[in-house]
Amino acid sequence: MGYLRQTVLALAAAIGLAAPAHAEKTLRAVMHSDLKILDPIWTTAYIVRNHGYMIYDTLFATDANGEIKPQMVGNYEVSADKLTHTFTLRDGLTWHDGQPVTAEDCVASIKRWAAKDSTGQKLMTFVDSMEVKDPKTFVMKLKSPTGLVLLGLGKPSSNVPFIMPKRVAETDPNTQISDFTGSGPFVFKQDEWKPGDKTVYVKNEKYKPRPEPASGLAGGKVVNVDRVEWRAIPDHQQAVNALLAGEIDFIEAPPHDLLPLGLADANVKAFDWNPWGNQYTFRPNWLHKPFDNAKVRQALLYAFNQEDFLKAVVGDAKYYKVCNSYFPCGTPFSSEKGMDGLLKSNFQKARELLKEAGYDGTPIVLMHSTDLAVLTNLAPVAKSLMEKAGFKVDMQSMDWQTLVARRAKRDPPNAGGWHAFLTSWVSADITNPIFMGFMNAGCEKAMFGWPCDETMEKLRDEFAHETDPAKQKAIAEATQVRETQIVTHIPLGQWYLPALMRKNVSGMVAAPAPVFWNIQIQ
Repeated sequence: MGYLRQTVLALAAAIGLAAPAHAEKTLRAVMHSDLKILDPIWTTAYIVRNHGYMIYDTLFATDANGEIKPQMVGNYEVSADKLTHTFTLRDGLTWHDGQPVTAEDCVASIKRWAAKDSTGQKLMTFVDSMEVKDPKTFVMKLKSPTGLVLLGLGKPSSNVPFIMPKRVAETDPNTQISDFTGSGPFVFKQDEWKPGDKTVYVKNEKYKPRPEPASGLAGGKVVNVDRVEWRAIPDHQQAVNALLAGEIDFIEAPPHDLLPLGLADANVKAFDWNPWGNQYTFRPNWLHKPFDNAKVRQALLYAFNQEDFLKAVVGDAKYYKVCNSYFPCGTPFSSEKGMDGLLKSNFQKARELLKEAGYDGTPIVLMHSTDLAVLTNLAPVAKSLMEKAGFKVDMQSMDWQTLVARRAKRDPPNAGGWHAFLTSWVSADITNPIFMGFMNAGCEKAMFGWPCDETMEKLRDEFAHETDPAKQKAIAEATQVRETQIVTHIPLGQWYLPALMRKNVSGMVAAPAPVFWNIQIQ
């Protein structure tokens, strides 16, 4: 066969025919959501974050061990007093239009990100100035030392500090961008983007990967395919059928109950791209009785247990983990300090606390999300456990978008407001006291639920000022202990959801976001 092929090629060349081009390698994927917004700074939506990782790059990145490594940065220096941070870009960085990436682009991008992101906002309270030194170098000068410089610039999940061209980064952060020129490993094909149908990316031939192997979101972003298509198939059963038929190659988030169907096919395999997983969370509203009383909130910590929630939603123990820590297990600040005796469904202790608090039987308006499979069964479990502890519960069902709109309201629960709801966080978003939005106890400045505690805010500020990892660990543990006293929210266990892919797909990187560099198709 080899001789015959050589003969055919020789004859083709002799009569002037071009040799056949290599077959284009296209990866066809179904993501957890359709892509309708394209600005990963304007929104925290995970699908837009995923889009950001396709076309943009970052100054630093979090590797598979949770360590922050240089990405676009080639050289990074910190002065002895830890107040001056100097960043020099590595060689070979260009935008998709061929122009070089500059220090001015980086400064403008950091400013736009910091205007929207909570970690960026906190970081900027330490920043005295950011100045461009030369086309590849900029200097960040601080008012006082902080460990947030690398934590912020290497933040792995929403909002990610993606670097954009200066002309784009100067867009008002509350206005969506319209120019999608990046410097990342893929180029967005805007002319082929059809919301509700498909999103297309092609290999960036100009991209220069780092020399080291890919690790988490860090390392060499080597692209081994020519094209990636995100197909919009909202029906999960239809998506799995398409995978089994070989019409698509990858499903990011198949429901747990469809995993066995996919894995029963000899040509399909599972891969857990997010090894840190996700965390279920209960959020009480501090503004209204009875959750304006710390003892009532503490009663929840005794009434709940994680396994009941995890069994009801996930079911298969292969895909969940009881984790008696506010910071996800497997992440640097995970600890069980202060958690002894909690989350064990000690109903007697919960009832004692309610009695001490003078709970008068006020019905708890518990919002119940009904349309997302990974959340639907959470509220009914919470209702059952709360009632066993002595609470009265008024569970009100609604779709997730209605819940999202209602949770922003400060109105009394009997006038369109709420007492509590449950949700899920990607673990990468809650790995320290600054990232963890629900731990913010800044009163009016806090997220919906509006916890207000001066001690917690002092601890979070201490964490932000500290640069020694060992001391950061001690402060993180102190915030957890304080959590058990004030209860801004309650962690209800970790859960995992592997992707399904055909077996001819290999090389996917384990990271807090699904990324498409390093992947190969045989």
